[in-house]
Order: sequence, then structure tokens, then C-alpha cells
Amino acid sequence: MVPLSRQLPSPEMLKDFLKVDVPSVHFRERRLEKAQDMWDLKKIAKRRTPTGPFNYVDGGAERELSMARAREVWDNIAFHPSVLRDVKNVDLSCTMAGGPSAMPLAIAPTGFTRMMHAEGEIAGARAAAAAGIPFSLSTMGTETIEDVAKEAPGGRHWFQLYLAGDNRPMAFELVSRAKDAGYDTLIVTVDTPVTGARHRDARNGMTFPPKLNLKTFADASWRVEWWTNFLTTKELGFTNFGAGSKSFAEIGRMFDPTLNFKDLEWLREQWDGQLLIKGIQTADDAERCIKHGMDGVILSNHGGRQLDRAPVPLMTLPEVRRRIGDEPTVLVDTGIMSGADVAAAVALGADGCLIGRAYLYGLMAGGAEGVARALEIFRSEMQRTLQLMGVNKVADLTPDKVSLNWRNP
Repeated sequence: MVPLSRQLPSPEMLKDFLKVDVPSVHFRERRLEKAQDMWDLKKIAKRRTPTGPFNYVDGGAERELSMARAREVWDNIAFHPSVLRDVKNVDLSCTMAGGPSAMPLAIAPTGFTRMMHAEGEIAGARAAAAAGIPFSLSTMGTETIEDVAKEAPGGRHWFQLYLAGDNRPMAFELVSRAKDAGYDTLIVTVDTPVTGARHRDARNGMTFPPKLNLKTFADASWRVEWWTNFLTTKELGFTNFGAGSKSFAEIGRMFDPTLNFKDLEWLREQWDGQLLIKGIQTADDAERCIKHGMDGVILSNHGGRQLDRAPVPLMTLPEVRRRIGDEPTVLVDTGIMSGADVAAAVALGADGCLIGRAYLYGLMAGGAEGVARALEIFRSEMQRTLQLMGVNKVADLTPDKVSLNWRNP
């Protein structure tokens, strides 16, 4: 045993090490500061949100295989970093769907959003505008097209449409309203000829309209902020179709098992902005979309919420890009939980990614500030990933920088 030479600590050392952390009186801010990644935000969201709404976000279809497989693919990514590069300055800005974005990320369209947190789409739109990225409003949104645009001035707004071939007047009205409100991109979701079997939702009474029972209220009772907001804010509903519960009947008319490319051609005539088709899962369908005049595709299996055992979007990305070329927009969603995931998708050929669950975890964890924290986490993770890969800008993320399988790079 070696004897230690001891001395009293110097005042300077004590000053550096013993800094008092004064607790903030802003409880939401304190809560969110502790979140270091999206998994932390998910844990906070789960504590603060009743089981039904949380599982509506967190769950998938049937056995949830599509959702689990997507996350497994992201986890198996391997990067190929270059070292001894000057990476002091990193530029995350890019072009997505014909317009600028501060990073290759956009908020995906999500339905029934104010059920997750009363601040809903307004919180998401404001956070997206502040972060310089697009925000997508769903047909099944709980704020109107006009209010989202008004409450987040200066942001890029995209509108997602469920197109029913036998209900073109309603589609035309929604598209016209989006155009008049300044939305620059229209997203048409095509993987919902029928609704997937979401067993978690059925067990929790998360149908449309919701079936709330004593168990539901008991579960919500100790989440004081959630139920106070739910009871004291405006009635929940799909507000682009009317007020409150009256809107539930209308939304069912937007799902159409007969939807086909002729309907998309009609829509192309109505919309002169960017037109993206969401729910594409094969290179063949991506190619057909471009041939029919669409501006791009969103590779998506609806977050694993429609067809279980569906293709993992990231796995189809390289072939889609090869088949349709460099010009059309290609975005990816499903299972994205970090800025490193986004960097990998861009390297494999995507223009960017959409986040749905990750955005909603932030919303449930802390409203608008929670969404802002989620986007801050994505931005910092993306910047750090590029620096550690020896890359200065998004355009330098190329296929040689990443492998889909770390075991076989």
C-alpha cells in the first residue's frame, strides 16, 4: 500500500466543484432539462399521460411487429467515420419538398393530438417554426387549418389529406383552405384503405369517439395537469369538419378502399404546390407515383399502425432512390428516435425524416416546451453525429458513410 500525501483543499477548487444548483420554480422546465434523449422524454410522457392516450401514441397494429422491426433496423445501423477533419462548423440546413429547412427533419401529421396534451398542434407548429422546420397538420387534426397557420406565422406548413375518391367535394374544400392559408406542401396518405387493428387502443377504449369508463377516469385522476386541461379547454374533435363530437362521423367518410391513381391525378390538377404521397412501401409504387406527376414520396408503414409485418421503410430507401433518381423528394418515417437515425437516412438517400411518436412524446412530456426540447435533442444529436463522422454538412452524408447492418458493414 502506497502512503498518500494529504493536504487541505484549496478555496479555488472548492469554488469550482461545490456550485449550488438552485432549483428552478419553473417545474416544466426542470422536468424537461433532465431529458437527455428521446427515451427520457418518453419516460416523462408515460408518467404524465393516462394509459389510453399514451398507448395510442406508443402502440402499433396487431402484434406490433412492424414497429419493433423498424426500431431494430435503426439500431443495427453502422457508421463509417472519417477522422482528422475540421468539423468545428457544421451546417444542418437543407432543402425538403422544394423549400428550406434548418435540418432534414419535419413533424409528421398526427391525429387526435389534443388528446395527448391540450396544447396540441399549436404547440407543435410553434416549436417547428422556432426550429426552422416544417410542421404537418393531419386531416384528423384537432386544430383547424387556419388556426395552425395563424398561431405559427413564418413557419412552413404542410397539410396531410385522406383522399376519398367518392367524396371529392370535401377533399377539394380542405385543399382549397390549405392553399388559402399558405400551406406549401400537400401530403396524401394512401396506406389506409381500411384502419389497422390496433389492439392496445381497443382495450383502452381509444375508439372514435373515445369510450371513457371508470377505469379511464381512475387512470387519469392522479395526472392532474392532463385532466384539468382536458376538462377546462375546448371540446375535443376533428375541428376541420366541425365542432366537437359532430366531427367524428365526418372523418369516417375520408377512408376509401377504392382509392387509386386516377384520384391522385385529379388531386394533382387541384394543387399546384408540392404533392407527396405517404405510405409508399415498395420501389414499384414509388416509381408509379413519380410517373403520375407526384413530386415525391414518403416511405412509411404508418409507424407500424396499419399492416403488421409491413416492410421497414429504411430498408426500401436505397432501391427507391436508385429507381426514381435524385430529383424527387424522398422522406422516411417510422421508428425514428434520434438525430443519428436522421443522419443515417440522409446518407442512404433520403432528403429528410418525419417524426410522429417522438414529437408526441415531447408534447406529452411538456406541451410546447416539450416539443421544443425534442427538436433541440434531435438537432444536437445530428450535429454531434456529423462531427464525429467527420462531416461538415448534410450534403456530405453519402452511402459510403453508413451500413444497414453493423455485423456486416
